[in-house]
Amino acid sequence: MSDEPILLSKALASFDALWSPRIVTRVNDYDVRIAKVEGEHIWHVHDDTDEFFLVLDGELRISLREPDGERTVLLPQGAVFTVPRGTGHKPYAPSGAAILMFEPAGTPTVGDRHDEIPDHVDATTGHTLNL
Repeated sequence: MSDEPILLSKALASFDALWSPRIVTRVNDYDVRIAKVEGEHIWHVHDDTDEFFLVLDGELRISLREPDGERTVLLPQGAVFTVPRGTGHKPYAPSGAAILMFEPAGTPTVGDRHDEIPDHVDATTGHTLNL
């Protein structure tokens, strides 16, 4: 991890891959990840951890499977949202977005349970940021 400030705009400009998060820094045992996203991710569940989203640019939607049924939350630029542990969810960004996520180090991007993983989704625990 860097001991210097990291400009998120520079970090985002350092890669083009979609749905392939980069680890910007760590806070205790948590990764701070950024990603470029467009189109749909997959339905997945994190059994033991919440997942925090901050929209840096664009607009993100997250469909949720909750006890009362499905709903979708809309996150414009600057919005934050936490998906509670154990909740099925599917992020998507029809027009593209840049997001920041905060979750325990080693958390897979496709959760503990998930639909089939298409080629455009990177099943990873985050990649090292190369600036």
